[in-house]
This record gives sequence, C-alpha cells and structure tokens, in this order.
Amino acid sequence: MWQVLKKIAHTGIVTEAWPEPALEWRTEAQAIQADLLAILGRSLAIRMVDAGSCNGCELEINALNNPYYNIEGLGIKFVASPRHADMLLVTGPVSRHMEIALQRTYDATPAPKLVVAVGDCGCCGGLFGESYASCGKVSNVIPVDVSVPGCPPSPLDILRGILAAVRLPPPESRPRAAEVGP
Repeated sequence: MWQVLKKIAHTGIVTEAWPEPALEWRTEAQAIQADLLAILGRSLAIRMVDAGSCNGCELEINALNNPYYNIEGLGIKFVASPRHADMLLVTGPVSRHMEIALQRTYDATPAPKLVVAVGDCGCCGGLFGESYASCGKVSNVIPVDVSVPGCPPSPLDILRGILAAVRLPPPESRPRAAEVGP
C-alpha cells in the first residue's frame, strides 16, 4: 500500500489538458436570442412530433436541451400540446399509423404555424421512402416551411433551421420548403 502511495506522490497527476471552450457557438447563440426577440418579441414554443423515425434525430434535438446548447436560455422551449405551440418540429418518414395523428396535430396548432422537417427521412423520405407502411416525407401529409437535411443533422443545424423558419416572411408571400443545411 505504501509503495502505491509513494508512486502516486512521486509521479503526480497525469491527465490531459482541459479543452479550449468553443467561443464561436456562444456568439452565435447570442445572435439567435437577439433575432428571436426582435422577430417574435417573446419565446418560441415548439411541439416535436416523431412521425416514425429511428430516433437519431430525436437524440440530436434532445441535445439542444443540454447545458452546452441550452436553448431554453435562448427563449426556445418545447411544449406538450400543439395548442400551445408556434412551431412543429417533425422527424422521420410519416408512417401510415401516424398520418392522421400528424394531420390532427397540425390542425390543432394555432395560426400562424411553422413546420420544420428534420432529417433526411423527414425531408425526402430517406431510406424508407414511400411504401405500404410509409407516406414518405412530411410534406406529403402537411405543408413544410423549412427542411433540415442530414442523417441525423447536428444540433446546430437544427437550431439554424428553427431560426430560418422564424425569419421567413408571412405565409401568403413565400414559396414552400426552404432548405437549410450543408
């Protein structure tokens, strides 16, 4: 036992240096918060709908709530009811079993409503496409304002897609399905 303690005392602490903080994300976060307040004048309420995905996109969306991204601190929050939502964030290809539920969720969201399709499956049907079990992309069921491609897209790309949807002009003066991302 004494030999181990002596070796620890002689060697000291052997670890890696701390990583440098990513300051570019902090400045972008402050810009996003300022844009949200300037455009909406209040916080943004989002209802997330999993229409039949593999949960890859949901993991990235949940990462937005962690202390690193902290979107709640930016004025963006997730709500449990579409009646309280300003935006629908839809992931996955729409399965036949979720088609009516997604349409009802869209109808229950008060106007003006925004819809963001997240991931390759939500944007174009992805690997699953259209079949007897899948309606394909989200825009086959409800109108989509912004698409965020990727399998899965990064949390920062999802956040950029949300902000792109908020920055859109009024519904009557814009074309549908603006695409955001790499």
